[in-house]
Amino acid sequence: MDNNGISVISVKYFAQNGKIEGIEDLKDKCTSNGSVFIENPLVRRSRWRSIRVMYLTMFLSSVSFSICMSSIWPFLKLLESSASTDLLGWVVASYSIGQLIASPVFGMMANCMRKSREPLVISLIINILANILYAYLEDIKTHRVVFLIAARALIGFGAGNVAVVRSYLSGATKLKERTSAMANLSAFQAIGFIVGPGIQTAMVPIGYPGPVHMSGLRINLYTAPAFLSALVGILNLLLLFLVFKEHRVLDEEYSHSIQDPGREEIPDYKPDKIAVASSNIIFFVVLFIFAVFETIGTPLTMDMYAWTRAHATLYNGIILAVGGVVAILVFIVIKILSKWVNERLLLIGGLICCFLGFFVYLPWGNDYPSSQMANIGPEHQLPKNGSWFTVIPSDKTIPPHYNQSTTAAPGNSSGSGSEATGCPDAYQWCSYTPIVTLSQFLCGTALICIGYPTGNVMSYALFSKILGPKPQGTMMGILTASGSLARTVGPIFVSLIYHAFGPRVTFVSMCGMTLITVIFVGFVYKRLVPFKLEKGVEPPDQR
Repeated sequence: MDNNGISVISVKYFAQNGKIEGIEDLKDKCTSNGSVFIENPLVRRSRWRSIRVMYLTMFLSSVSFSICMSSIWPFLKLLESSASTDLLGWVVASYSIGQLIASPVFGMMANCMRKSREPLVISLIINILANILYAYLEDIKTHRVVFLIAARALIGFGAGNVAVVRSYLSGATKLKERTSAMANLSAFQAIGFIVGPGIQTAMVPIGYPGPVHMSGLRINLYTAPAFLSALVGILNLLLLFLVFKEHRVLDEEYSHSIQDPGREEIPDYKPDKIAVASSNIIFFVVLFIFAVFETIGTPLTMDMYAWTRAHATLYNGIILAVGGVVAILVFIVIKILSKWVNERLLLIGGLICCFLGFFVYLPWGNDYPSSQMANIGPEHQLPKNGSWFTVIPSDKTIPPHYNQSTTAAPGNSSGSGSEATGCPDAYQWCSYTPIVTLSQFLCGTALICIGYPTGNVMSYALFSKILGPKPQGTMMGILTASGSLARTVGPIFVSLIYHAFGPRVTFVSMCGMTLITVIFVGFVYKRLVPFKLEKGVEPPDQR
């Protein structure tokens, strides 16, 4: 136990054949240099209890993000009847903007304080108060939308603790435990994304205005998830105070304490800047892929298959839930494969799966989506002298040879107030872009659900090892911020490209970005390796 109350695991190195007197019932493990790694089993149990609290913190953070996602749009319309989908985009993006700002702030706070509990407590208090603000928006008389955006931004700001969680996990695990622990953490994050919408669905029977509808307290299907998020935040706080303990591991590969609060015990070194910058770029692309994937699903299926909003919400919810289960299975497989397969190869494999997923999404054939206001017959196809990659910007008129009928498609238009389905006529590309078949969509989604979690875990694991033994709070904050930036820019990018040029250009651009990233990883492959002390740097005195 050091002066700051942090438990630094006592690790000594002994000769392989040496005898240790007075030590019984200790777990030992031979290291690569023939020494023995000794850890008191009581300390080990305490260390892993604290790591599991971090798993739960990540899970609850994911739940607080996803639990309100499916109800944000109707809640926004309730608060502001004239709200548009553009405004919805800002409401959704405000979460990522808040996390983008908070991640490096909490990371630096953890480094400066040399503790993880305090930044986590502060972030959870912000999250709890923000959820309470969200639940009381109906009682605010003016500028409700502004307060809604502020509430979501503050919830995202509280979620900036992800950087602290991953930094603590890096400091409380040995190198050989790191990839497995990161996979577990990502699995809990994925489970949170699955459970959140499920909880929201379970609360739909509460209805609106709900069982309690009075000034000062409103419990309905929109506010109940926010109240629940606040309650689980309080539970998380209790676990941090009652169960969580600060631990730092003396890693046998570095021969000194990871994130040890004594500055003089850490060698003076700098991690490979190219490897650090490359890891941030790779992680940005991985999260950008996920942002595009989660944004494009609902509008694509509504346009391609003429699904109603209710059907699109239901079917895409089922598809994403199954995809989440696939992601969890992938995390389990990664934990096993990482013991025998190089992590950089797994990263490349994950990116290739994402590339194949977007490639499968590409529209082919001569079948075209039904229009909301017109039937597109088989004769409406690209001219013989046109190329496969012909693009007609949305602000241009359709050439005469498309011979578009003006007869309303049966069941697609709203003659008596019913919901219009099919590809909107505002999208000129509907007339010349073939349909993405349902089998294509499902196969491409399956490939991305395999590739994304692989790239996510490997990016984090490699980054934590590249940084070496120095405190990682600030750098993990920067990495998390790069992911938040991707999740802010991704939806805006895909919305603009999809609206203007359709799925073909959207998925070709994603294929190009992913392929370039694979080539980039090949260029920096030899630099994406765990940090090792140079010969000129002496390890600290272990006495």
